[in-house]
Amino acid sequence: MVKAIKSKPLSNVEFVLLQLISEKDELSGYEISKFIEESGYREWTNIGETSIYAGLDKLNKKELVEFYVHADKQGKGPLPKKFRLTNRGKKNLKTEILAALSSTRERDRRFDLAIASMPFLMPREAIIALNERKKFLKSELERIKTKLEVQGGENLPFHIKALFKHPLVLIKTELEFVDGIINSLEERLPDK
Repeated sequence: MVKAIKSKPLSNVEFVLLQLISEKDELSGYEISKFIEESGYREWTNIGETSIYAGLDKLNKKELVEFYVHADKQGKGPLPKKFRLTNRGKKNLKTEILAALSSTRERDRRFDLAIASMPFLMPREAIIALNERKKFLKSELERIKTKLEVQGGENLPFHIKALFKHPLVLIKTELEFVDGIINSLEERLPDK
């Protein structure tokens, strides 16, 4: 199982920011905002410009990023701060990716963010985390099935049965999806 982070888990905004900064080595808040807009990240995250700057400030206070003032800027406006991950930030990002890959519920945006972050993992690490996710999803499937039966099963009103059956269908589909990712990753392993 993935080890828990000692500090409070990162918000989705903080998670995205760590990933983007890691991917580009260093970025200013403006560059992050521009990249999020151009790359379609808003499709997976609810992250506005204010959230970016507040998130960068939180990450800096948690010592997961550090910054310097970029003095070579041309044009009007204040000098930008360029952010980069600290060693602690790199470790925390990896822990967050592994945790999100292995234990988020179906249709959790955190899982989408973790998929986008998989290039920061070795394929075997991702496979292990995804197998943990499968165990988690299977246990959730059984928990919901049991709860449905305890509540009255097929004797429940239609709308109540639908509320139980909806996550069951989503979890089954999610399990198929995870199997597909694992198979693709296994094909990339060097011993194949």
